[in-house]
Amino acid sequence: MSVRAYVPATFDLLARFHEDGEVPTAGAVEAADESEEAEYAALLEAAEASHAMSGGARRVVVVALVPHIGAVAAMREVAAVHVDTEEGAEPDDDLAWFATQEIPHLLG
Repeated sequence: MSVRAYVPATFDLLARFHEDGEVPTAGAVEAADESEEAEYAALLEAAEASHAMSGGARRVVVVALVPHIGAVAAMREVAAVHVDTEEGAEPDDDLAWFATQEIPHLLG
């Protein structure tokens, strides 16, 4: 059984994950259950952590399926990347969803 890890990140970390081909999930947020509400709450918690890590720059959350929080996920296990679409977004703005194939474009 796998869990969905919501990994708070920055664009620099996303670039490193992409280059290394893996995402460490230590410190990731796990949803309390599989409900949509719990998953959304986990995404928001990870987004808040990303905001703090980035000094207020664009938030980045990498979502990966792993056997447990703390495992290292291969990029093929990344389900999606959620990011702010512009600098200066408000912390309560929705994050945009991107497929893993779009990471090079995001890092552009």
